[in-house]
Amino acid sequence: MTRLKKKYIEIITPKLMKEFDLKNIYEVPKLEKVVLNVGINKSKEDSKFIDMVKSDLAIITGQKPVTTLSKKAISGFKIRQGEVVGVAVTLHGDKMYDFIDRFINIVLPRIRDFKGLNPKSFDEQGNYSIGLSEQIIFPEIKYENVDKIYSLEVCIKTNLNNNKLAQSLLANLGFPFKKTKT
Repeated sequence: MTRLKKKYIEIITPKLMKEFDLKNIYEVPKLEKVVLNVGINKSKEDSKFIDMVKSDLAIITGQKPVTTLSKKAISGFKIRQGEVVGVAVTLHGDKMYDFIDRFINIVLPRIRDFKGLNPKSFDEQGNYSIGLSEQIIFPEIKYENVDKIYSLEVCIKTNLNNNKLAQSLLANLGFPFKKTKT
């Protein structure tokens, strides 16, 4: 069992049950999955770039990424049906908790001029998205081996439809949110 999962079960679950007056342990908010996503736009003809992104995501997550294909042709964006438009990895279970632990404690402090995460980045279903401008903030990526710098997105899916509960869950897990002015 990973360190963060153990903390969630032993400390965070009872705290959230008391804080939100939940009667049943199955009502407690929890994480369902984490998705890392890289969009491929101008470099879609360059298969070397797609392979580099796949290998970087595999190193970061410890899991093989999949390519996402366009569902339909959009002439305004010069996209044909069935063309590669992105690379994604979905994490569940222990790998998810391990990734989030490394993300909070190692990756976020390495972001230049980091002042906290935006608490307004929740969607209406209690999911949180974080955009990262560089893949080199992950310590697994060796700077000498990087040809191109690209951005990626980390989406954290919870089992909630309430942003307040989801923010409380992520804050208890250790996500450093900016203080909002009231």
